Amino acid sequence: MLGFIAYPVLSVFYYSLQDYNPTKPWRNGFAGLGNFTRAFAHDPQFRDTLTFSAQWVVVEVGLQLLFGLALALIVNQTFAGRALGRALVFSPWAVSGVLTSAIWVLLYNSQTGITRYLADAGLGSYGTSWLSDTSTVFPAAVVADLWRGVPFFAILILADLQSVSRDLYEAAEVDGASRLKQFWHITLPHLKDAVVLSTLLRAVWEFNNVDLLYTLTGGGPAGETTTLPLYIANTSVDAHDFGYASALTTVAFVILLFCSIVYLRLSKFGGDSK
Repeated sequence: MLGFIAYPVLSVFYYSLQDYNPTKPWRNGFAGLGNFTRAFAHDPQFRDTLTFSAQWVVVEVGLQLLFGLALALIVNQTFAGRALGRALVFSPWAVSGVLTSAIWVLLYNSQTGITRYLADAGLGSYGTSWLSDTSTVFPAAVVADLWRGVPFFAILILADLQSVSRDLYEAAEVDGASRLKQFWHITLPHLKDAVVLSTLLRAVWEFNNVDLLYTLTGGGPAGETTTLPLYIANTSVDAHDFGYASALTTVAFVILLFCSIVYLRLSKFGGDSK
């Protein structure tokens, strides 16, 4: 724990106060709060990537929760081939981020992918690349990540759905409650903690999403899909500016910690809502 978690975290905090670039050792030294001042006062790209990160998290987590809840409700029903249906729903979650990106890069390929077949059907033109157009790259990336992220919500919500007592629904039916009222007054309150926990975990993961966007778009075109973690990775790995990258990482850590605490407090996670 100390070697693989505590030491790296403390190292980030330490280097965030330093000017550290291995390729320019003569500039290395104590910087104090200089890296943080640079981020908030002199780096518009930091603000742009932070704004896009927030947009990415809100859209992705919201849509994944919506579709994940719908899928969980469907596969929780009894029907022929339910086991196969569940396997198909959950299988994308087992695929790694890089492999998911490779699949969708092929699907979005302008010569052999979706756009070519749409052009064959008279929809659109040949040679169109959704990943290189600023007007389509965001929804294209969102769809690719939805394919992998929706099963996460479906798995957690389905597990909680199966713990709901059938007696509650039978009693509600006897009282004349409709399916919608049963869902609103029985299902949703029971799912509250599962939804809060899954959305929090997924929001943190989506905020830190690097592999899919890096493989799909590389942060482009024109920086349109560059999240803060991807900007940090480029700053450290490509530019070798580890001091500034550590400061950005510290800022991201504080933002996630603050938002997580506020979210858990507002949602009253673990409270009695059933």
